[in-house]
Amino acid sequence: MHITTVAPALILTATVLAGCTQGAMTSGRTAAAAAPQTQMTTEQVAAATAITRAPAPRPAARATAAQLDTTTPEQRAAAAKPAEAAETKLGSTVASLGNPSEGGFWIKTPLVKERGIGRIVDPATGKSAKVDLIPLDGPASGGSQVSLPALQLLGVSLTDLPTIEVYRS
Repeated sequence: MHITTVAPALILTATVLAGCTQGAMTSGRTAAAAAPQTQMTTEQVAAATAITRAPAPRPAARATAAQLDTTTPEQRAAAAKPAEAAETKLGSTVASLGNPSEGGFWIKTPLVKERGIGRIVDPATGKSAKVDLIPLDGPASGGSQVSLPALQLLGVSLTDLPTIEVYRS
């Protein structure tokens, strides 16, 4: 008797989850929605994107922080360079480690309402990282999620919750 009451629920669950594929979730997005909004020229955006983007780590390599960081030494050096143009301070936020399987330098923060290019700075050390700015739902006073390579570039522990400054390029 128990099997007959559980089977319809399992079938319904499987049917609902079948519609939750990655393609179904992103099919309505346009290329414009993913493009960073900034005051920078097209060439500057392309150069910044080359620095901040990196592939996701291979599934088999998800054991240590070093294996999860797929950025190149050149990308890390370029991301650590000081700002070359004027930047606008968006505010301060408490940073926590975001999804370590998402490659590149990025911050998901409620301080931005649209994607862009920017920089995060640890005021305690002065270290900074060029990052993709990605909107995160929530109040501006809410915390932010930062990529593993960006936190490592700032030199903070992955388990700390540092207060960092966020700038838009």
